Amino acid sequence: MEMTKEIEKKGLLFSDELLGKIREKFCRIDTDYDGSRRLFFENAGGSLRLKSAYQIGDELDEFPDCFMREHDASVKLNSYVKKGREDFRILLNAKSGAIATALTASAVMFKITEPIIEHSMGTNVVTTVLEHPSASDACRYYAAKYGKEVRIAPADKKTGGVDTQALLNLVDKDTAAISVIAASNMTGAMTDLKTIVEEARKINPEVYIITDAVQHAPHGLIDVEEIPVDAVNIAPYKFFGTRGLGIAYVSERVKYLPHARVLDGGFAQWELGSQAPAQYASVSEIVEYIAWIGAQFIDSTDKRELVEEGMNRIHLQEQALLYYLLYGADGRSGLVDMDGVETFFDFADLQNRDLILGIHLHNMDCRTAVQEYGKRGIIVYNREAKHYYSKQVAEFGTDGFVRVSPLHCNTIAEMEEFLKVTREITAL
Repeated sequence: MEMTKEIEKKGLLFSDELLGKIREKFCRIDTDYDGSRRLFFENAGGSLRLKSAYQIGDELDEFPDCFMREHDASVKLNSYVKKGREDFRILLNAKSGAIATALTASAVMFKITEPIIEHSMGTNVVTTVLEHPSASDACRYYAAKYGKEVRIAPADKKTGGVDTQALLNLVDKDTAAISVIAASNMTGAMTDLKTIVEEARKINPEVYIITDAVQHAPHGLIDVEEIPVDAVNIAPYKFFGTRGLGIAYVSERVKYLPHARVLDGGFAQWELGSQAPAQYASVSEIVEYIAWIGAQFIDSTDKRELVEEGMNRIHLQEQALLYYLLYGADGRSGLVDMDGVETFFDFADLQNRDLILGIHLHNMDCRTAVQEYGKRGIIVYNREAKHYYSKQVAEFGTDGFVRVSPLHCNTIAEMEEFLKVTREITAL
């Protein structure tokens, strides 16, 4: 695909035909629990679900069989676990290392952070003010436990993301680990992981780098071969899948660090206990879906190539939706120019933003605004500095904002509906 200046600026929408097929694959795409119509623009909290992800989960959870046995049902269940692992590796382009799991992405973040901080050489750990508490608190908890200093990089107030140079300024030859989010779950600003990895390892070649990709993974491509971080976690329930699993990749050198495991299972074992085939099957459905989108644009039998194309197309679609939200159909009728609405960041480069937007309505607090949107059938969320999950918003000179997070399966008509409702609420 030729990347023209127009596409670089505004993204590229799916065709109506393809978008219709995509929407058919999602549960409750515009329907609430009671059958009423609603728009779910809170995908940063927990995304719309693929029908296939929960259907295969329900099917496999019916079986009582333990998957590590020799009878037919067990062998079949084990095949879903094996395929789920393979597909997760394809998703991240992980050709080595190990897979770690837990009940949640937060739990798996603590699980992968402890052995890195405990066994890495160095006296300090670098993280940022924008981290999800599961990442920042894992750093703080284990740094304190193992006697290491924590250094916290500020946000880039212009972009709403990680200040790359400010973070690198905190890294030295004694930095044991860096934990940095792949994209802000508040603002959608993507982190320049490539620069951070390259420059940090010039300062200390042995530094371990962890990235929380829970927010970014549904919106953009991850490639641990191209950007060799040491650990990445995702949450399938925020990635078109189901609840009940946090899954992570750890690099080859992390794989062999001492960690909690069944001792006779070998160092490569980061998955404890009986695995849940339904959860691994859900991961496979996510990857198959992304590859299916890729197959609408390129002819390939290589699943990783299809995943790359699919994720790139998802990002272009979401970039186009974000552009419309910000600027409207005519370039002047979106949120940026709307009376009574404040947008916080520089949106000159939408290629490096996920489809997450924070706004403030001048005539009411963010909690009231969320309620007003809800009355009109639009689900958004208030992020307030007084809540420990949202205290990062104070970095941007506000005590809170309304977080708006649609998904690639949404339409331009739904973006216009949101703009129309916003105009109504600001006129109250």
